[in-house]
Amino acid sequence: MYISLTGLKPKGFFAYLRFWLLAIPAFRQAQTAEGNLHCDVKKVHEYQCTITAWESRELMLTYLRSGAHLKAMKAFKQIATGPTYGYESESIPTWAEAYALITEKGKMH
Repeated sequence: MYISLTGLKPKGFFAYLRFWLLAIPAFRQAQTAEGNLHCDVKKVHEYQCTITAWESRELMLTYLRSGAHLKAMKAFKQIATGPTYGYESESIPTWAEAYALITEKGKMH
């Protein structure tokens, strides 16, 4: 399965409001997207983090490039910063494992 991890930090008060206006529909889209096996969100330190597990990387990319998530990605540079990391795995990481992975191996945006 393909694991996708994000840790995003809004860039201020107004960015925080816009972040949530975009993040909630994108998360709901992920929950019902084809190929989604697991979807969770949690604040870890200063980051709003997500863990999603997918049947395949291709199905994750289909979600990533459509609907509410695409709209959120187009606004990303104005509203947030933070790392993302994706990888193949046999298991879904714990929150501690996920945070360690995005801080050690994640690509900053």
